[in-house]
Amino acid sequence: MNSTAAKAWTRDEAQAIYDLPFNDLIFKAQSVHREHFDPNRVQKSQLLSIKTGGCPEDCGYCSQSAHHNTGLSASKLIEVERVLAEARRAKEAGSTRYCMGAAWRNPKPRDMPALTAMIEGVKAMGMETCMTLGMLTPEQALELKGAGLDYYNHNVDTSERHYSEIITTRTYADRLDTLANVRDAGMKICSGGILGMGEEAQDRIDMLITLANLPEPPESVPINMLIPIEGTPLAEAEPIDPLDFVRTIALARIMMPTSYVRLSAGRTEMSDETQALCFLAGANSIFAGDTLLTTDNPEDDVDAVLFRKLGLQPEELEAQEEIATHVAAE
Repeated sequence: MNSTAAKAWTRDEAQAIYDLPFNDLIFKAQSVHREHFDPNRVQKSQLLSIKTGGCPEDCGYCSQSAHHNTGLSASKLIEVERVLAEARRAKEAGSTRYCMGAAWRNPKPRDMPALTAMIEGVKAMGMETCMTLGMLTPEQALELKGAGLDYYNHNVDTSERHYSEIITTRTYADRLDTLANVRDAGMKICSGGILGMGEEAQDRIDMLITLANLPEPPESVPINMLIPIEGTPLAEAEPIDPLDFVRTIALARIMMPTSYVRLSAGRTEMSDETQALCFLAGANSIFAGDTLLTTDNPEDDVDAVLFRKLGLQPEELEAQEEIATHVAAE
């Protein structure tokens, strides 16, 4: 069990940390980080879109929504063998977790056999498995768990207050219900949000409070920087200040000390210095590979150069298992 489960964060507590002088905030976050992780190891995950476009949800940031004219064509669920071939390449490139994403409101019964075959195939390679498929029923969560799925990703995206400004086709409660179904099935949770969608600092703080105050906080917390996409309602969104982004990473690390905090979408728009500050603030996971679903991501050689500059090393799967065992013991 995550050792932070008993901590109930208040807005005042979280706000006070977020508002610390920058140097104090980063020092505190790095100190917490070092208590639970090797500060010079970063987990590498890879993400593959297994079904692209045509999603009935109206998420204002998403190129895959059928509500937006982004020029992206809908595709069918790709073949199991293609997924496994991509997973093998990801493992050879150093990724230890393989994430598979489908642009659905929720999976249909006809999709489940292929999904479970993908999970079983990736697990057989010795990698951790993660999927993001939209909302799940309790029965679907149990079926995915039975196939060996380690993590399920379902982001809350933003605060409950700001949520209706971004999405209208499902509620914040729907998001939390799926997270509860995933946890009840015995899977680990991957849940975070997107910054730069017109939210205020209080929305970033409230989003993290929601996650940290779950019965068990997510084991993985992806923090994305919005990539504005032409044809979406957020195409002209004002970029978030990089230091505000770093502050949010630091707060996530302090509030969820044993979780992996993933520096996710938007890294192509970040300088090396911004990414370095994020790692200093406690980010210890990235997506590797040159694409994230439908958007660009730094290529492996670019990340390799950055890692060399910072003295960082990819985390081995055995280290992840040791950390998980230590957390469970706490």
